[in-house]
This record gives sequence, structure tokens and C-alpha cells, in this order.
Amino acid sequence: MKYRVHHLEVEIDTAQEKLERFLNQLEGEALAIIPYSKPAFQGMGATSKVKFLLIVEKTK
Repeated sequence: MKYRVHHLEVEIDTAQEKLERFLNQLEGEALAIIPYSKPAFQGMGATSKVKFLLIVEKTK
């Protein structure tokens, strides 16, 4: 088995559409979607924002 890891930049407004489009274009099977979040500080306190997704694909 071979695996391929993809890097997908996302923004809060377009994440769903970009991820759906990307998954439909995969040749193999998507095994995992791992979000990379970064701490962010706003007026109401500390929070985090997703910067990008790592998608693990199983290929033949």
C-alpha cells in the first residue's frame, strides 16, 4: 500500500466547498482528514482557527 498526503488551504467561508471538490477529485481512498489549528486571540478571549487540512489518501 502507498499513501499520499495532501495539503489543502482553507478559510472559514469556503472550507466545505473546497473540501468537497477536493475529495471528489481523489483517485484513491481518503483515510484521514487532519486539521491544523493555530491559536488566535480575540476580544472575547483565546480561540483557535484552522489554517489548513492534511488529507491522507491510500493509493494503489
